[in-house]
Amino acid sequence: MRFAVTKVCAGGAKARAGMLQIGSTSVETPALLLSTRKGLPAFMSCDLLSSLPLPDSLLLNVCPTHFIEGPPTKTISNIGGLHRMLGLPDHILVAAAGDSIESLPSSEASNKFGASFETPAGRKLVKPSDYMELISCMRPNLWASLADEVPAWVNEKRNKTSVERTLRWLDACLALDVAAGQNTLGVVVGGSSIEERKRCATEVSKRNVSGFWIGGFGLGENVEERCNLLNAVTDCLPSDKPRLVSRLGLPEEVLEGIASGIDLFDSTYIHQLTMGGFALIFPVDMVEREMQNGIFNDSAGDLTKINLRTTTYRKDTSRIVDSCSCFTCQNHTRAYLNHLLNVHEMLAQILLEIHNTHHYLHFFRSIREAIKIGEFDLFWKQFVENRRSQIAAAVM
Repeated sequence: MRFAVTKVCAGGAKARAGMLQIGSTSVETPALLLSTRKGLPAFMSCDLLSSLPLPDSLLLNVCPTHFIEGPPTKTISNIGGLHRMLGLPDHILVAAAGDSIESLPSSEASNKFGASFETPAGRKLVKPSDYMELISCMRPNLWASLADEVPAWVNEKRNKTSVERTLRWLDACLALDVAAGQNTLGVVVGGSSIEERKRCATEVSKRNVSGFWIGGFGLGENVEERCNLLNAVTDCLPSDKPRLVSRLGLPEEVLEGIASGIDLFDSTYIHQLTMGGFALIFPVDMVEREMQNGIFNDSAGDLTKINLRTTTYRKDTSRIVDSCSCFTCQNHTRAYLNHLLNVHEMLAQILLEIHNTHHYLHFFRSIREAIKIGEFDLFWKQFVENRRSQIAAAVM
């Protein structure tokens, strides 16, 4: 794996653009890892996945614990690992242990021996040795070490325990790794404690890891807490290695993370939108618009998403987004998607996931362009101000 920072913002934000190269595949950052269930997005097959913008769609987040009740590890290994099993030889698979999309981590169920995860057969304790057995048979391009994530409301003693366990498990995972940390992302935890977060980031930086997975966010912290914690962590991390954060998926959260120096994002935002029948419609081409007096001309702005289940769209023959080039927008109408949703056809989720993924990948592309031309601070400010005015207009 190779990673290089190509541009750093000169303003107040620490936003940076970079290039992540694994084998012959290169992906620009900041970038989104597409969430998957057992290796593929919930409603997309390999052929549908290939229709998304390249190379932006080549990053996939895979959860090893999803395979605990699946094929035996020896079977996956004999096939040739996940790339061969999924039929995705050119994609970058990033493995990290986590609960299912529907659940949150249970800090009470974890103990000094291992972390607890939800499986089809109930919660199971996964030890570092169990976890590394999964990693070795799957052969992902990158993998995050086992971690003890805790929500924001636990006490200081529990935060300290989570850091100590995570560091101990990182050392245990590295000791069992045949590649000696060349593909490892060290996990930074510590709950809502800035001191514990900084301690964990400093200690993980001392290990032989290729990058950093910043965990434990999206678990009850407020916006101000999150910004302070992210900045405290990134200040302690070396600048020449990639930084990934989990569970920050909303557009505003993504911009906050990028402003703190985050390079990669893993979240279930697209899946949750799709399951709810929502389609993203917010503008993603701000950088390409003509600027007037230093302000983006955003008169065509609208709300972030629309609920296609509602009767409003029963006779709406327009596309989800007129300017969108995704398969769904080029071939189907809002009325058709409304029909599919209300008769409970799975094709609705397939078409929605295609559009939402395509739309969000273009949002990240627009962010990268803003960083490259030195306008990220303005992009961030204008996006947030525009969203606030839209929400206020919708409430009135």
